[in-house]
Amino acid sequence: MLLDVRTYKALPGRVPAQLELYKKYAYPVQLRYMGEPLCYAVAESGDLNTFTHVWVYASAADREAKRAKMAADPDWKVFLAENAKAGNIVEQKNCLMVPTAWSPPIPMPKIIP
Repeated sequence: MLLDVRTYKALPGRVPAQLELYKKYAYPVQLRYMGEPLCYAVAESGDLNTFTHVWVYASAADREAKRAKMAADPDWKVFLAENAKAGNIVEQKNCLMVPTAWSPPIPMPKIIP
């Protein structure tokens, strides 16, 4: 199992606008290819103006295949264009992680067509 932990930093005060843009354009596409995320969260303390989402994959090959299909989808290209136009994001961090042997079970995501 592979966890794809993605943290984004937005310009101050722009997290709500970014989340709305994401919800409208990106989330429906991601659900079709990657399924539901393990979590999607907004910082309440610490590094403010950030949000993190965690995606679950069976393996690195599974992640690569799903993301390649998503990248080829015309609706994903619309999101990328709208995201660039909005200019809300100033930083992205991506960390691929594997659960420990004694981690609670993490379910595989449900794909939503």
